[in-house]
Amino acid sequence: MSNFPSPISRALHSFGNIEVKITNTSSAYNAGEEVEKFVWADYIIYHTPIWWFQLPNGFKRYIDEVFTAGHAKGIYMSDGRSSENPKINYGTGGMLGGRKYMLTTSWNAPETAFTLPGEFFSETSVDDGALFGFHRMNAFVSLEKMESFHFHDVEKNADVERDMKIYKEHLTKIFKREMMFEKLSV
Repeated sequence: MSNFPSPISRALHSFGNIEVKITNTSSAYNAGEEVEKFVWADYIIYHTPIWWFQLPNGFKRYIDEVFTAGHAKGIYMSDGRSSENPKINYGTGGMLGGRKYMLTTSWNAPETAFTLPGEFFSETSVDDGALFGFHRMNAFVSLEKMESFHFHDVEKNADVERDMKIYKEHLTKIFKREMMFEKLSV
């Protein structure tokens, strides 16, 4: 979780009575309060740059500290296995079921580095490749994945206005669908 650019916060608020809580992982935080935010949230949007094909150190430390503090306090109860049969059910002890998350990242790599034959990421998407473990971590705590959004080529070919417009459209599409689903479920 990180700072929402104000246009993004406005896009989310356009859906009505939505409360947004923000954590900037490069600022001081209280792990217990962060656990409460995860338990409180219906939707979690992670915003992060990618450094050397991974989460930045501060964000990784945040996840380590907060998820550890959330053991038996709303994030996860166990790894899901039982001592009677420890070979099955790994990753089923999460406590955040019914909640969803979205991953938003920024990369120096152009999108074509992930899509073209012979390019660096061997035609493997961000979500199925470099950040596969991040998505499994969220599944471990029973969060359901929403469609990610990745800003590419932010060092050599950035177009902030275009990219923010596309991102707002992405958020609108995803949350319009989510709000419609919630209304149908009630």
